[in-house]
Amino acid sequence: MSGITELNELLKSMSPFLQDGEYAFCTVDGKVSDYAHLDPVCFFQESEGLTLILLADDAKQAKIPFDGTYKQITLTVHSSLEAVGLTAAVAAKLTEYDISANVVAAYYHDHIYVPSDKARLAMSALNEFNESKVN
Repeated sequence: MSGITELNELLKSMSPFLQDGEYAFCTVDGKVSDYAHLDPVCFFQESEGLTLILLADDAKQAKIPFDGTYKQITLTVHSSLEAVGLTAAVAAKLTEYDISANVVAAYYHDHIYVPSDKARLAMSALNEFNESKVN
């Protein structure tokens, strides 16, 4: 099942959804299998170490240090991995409100991690794409 590639259709069709929980970006030594019991929502092996995205409470309990907490906003539109401009449009919109965005593209959806204290503002900003549907 291929996703949508056309930017205007993606922006018109997406509905951002604020997930429950707060997340932490952590860096650790070792292999993913060493941390599988923490059920990371995402991981990425970099040359400097293994990055994990974990529920912040799980990172605290495991005594894994992190800087700041983030809320996950899922863009509920099936975007193609070949789509051009969605990440840029979302980043530009959040930039208007001075909100940092850490994007994870998965097969079906894009997930935006924003600072916890700016999550509601980020949702309002992203919903502006929906308001343009009516105008």
